[in-house]
Amino acid sequence: MPVLIKGGRVIDPGNIDEIVDILIKDGKISEIKEQGSEIGGQRSEVRGQGAEIRIIDASGKIVTPGLIDMHVHLREPGHEYKETIESGCLSAAYGGFTAICPMPNTNPVNDNGQLTEYIFKKAVIADTVRVYPVAAISKGLNGKSLCEYGELKEAGAIALSDDGNPVSNSQLMRRAMEYAKGFSMLIISHCEDLDLAANGVVNEGSVATNMGLAGIPNAAESIMVMRDIALCELTGSRLHIAHVSTKESVQAIRNAKKRGVKVTAETAPHYFTLTEDAVKGYNTNAKMNPPLRSSQDREAILEGLADGTIDVIATDHAPHSYIEKEVEFDKAANGIIGLETSVSLSLKLVRDGVISLTGIVEKMSTNPAKILGLDIGIKTGRPADITIFDPDLSYKIDSGKFQSFSRNTPFNGWDMKGKAVLTMVGGKVVFEK
Repeated sequence: MPVLIKGGRVIDPGNIDEIVDILIKDGKISEIKEQGSEIGGQRSEVRGQGAEIRIIDASGKIVTPGLIDMHVHLREPGHEYKETIESGCLSAAYGGFTAICPMPNTNPVNDNGQLTEYIFKKAVIADTVRVYPVAAISKGLNGKSLCEYGELKEAGAIALSDDGNPVSNSQLMRRAMEYAKGFSMLIISHCEDLDLAANGVVNEGSVATNMGLAGIPNAAESIMVMRDIALCELTGSRLHIAHVSTKESVQAIRNAKKRGVKVTAETAPHYFTLTEDAVKGYNTNAKMNPPLRSSQDREAILEGLADGTIDVIATDHAPHSYIEKEVEFDKAANGIIGLETSVSLSLKLVRDGVISLTGIVEKMSTNPAKILGLDIGIKTGRPADITIFDPDLSYKIDSGKFQSFSRNTPFNGWDMKGKAVLTMVGGKVVFEK
């Protein structure tokens, strides 16, 4: 059935920012016209064929190219009790995402073409959002030997990462970048010096000291960021830095970009929303890796988002059950879920004057697409992957209503403003509030 999205403010950075009507036919954007003008001079013809047009009133709402989360964990295969590909895709749709990139730290690890194909098949069965698997840099994520990148690319892997583990061996990381460059594949780096991080469970500082917990210094991240930037310069390959959390990392990435290094970076909503204070009371739902940092680090993340040093907002959606979270703090698993809260938390950046609505769309849609080589946009002939959000919708976060199997979020009960209200993939509405 043809769909007409009427009266929304359409924001597609570098392409359009105005109130228009969008006609969608056969899963693609058919026409874009000024509000109130005759759209689809074929409209009578469509009706004459016995078809009806579904009208979606987007007045007062923002219509954007589909949001893309380039960093999620779906837990399947191996830990389906935390999340499945199906539940993760549904959670993404409810959060306004039309595409997600699951990391390879499943059991078994996605380090071969067969497993990459398995993930694709499960995503097709789920039939909600698009799934672009990220495969492993090293076999078994062990940091000792490289995977077969040609096989992984042929199977559909969109990028390479050992996320969850750093590639500690600098020579292996150099070879990975060189090998990936030959296949035009992106390396996504989990930057962590394991020796410096040691047995730390929170940010190193007064909060850790007062709680009697081992701390992780900023340098555990920033040293590896600087190393990987140096290797990126050496090899001429492309590099994307995952989950940036420290002021030193932001500055290193900023300096590298000024030198023309092919580096991009992401952060997550929890790093620009929370600080280490969130773990007080031994709140395991605020335990993650890298850990929540100081207020100075949070300010640096905000500055990095504002000046373009940080290109992408990604969730690092990391589902865990109560089995892994309702234990002693130092034994609790790292990570929080984020697919269904990301839009709301990110829109607060607009109200706080950090970045514009256009900036939000860039960091959650167009920039991830460019980095990953995906062809998206609000243009005629393109697949109708579209997100609609209401920037003024007020609601309270209720993790009990999440589509994710897991509930590990520090934002439960928060009063929020702004939310995704419709997600469309290939012309099919996969979520509507």
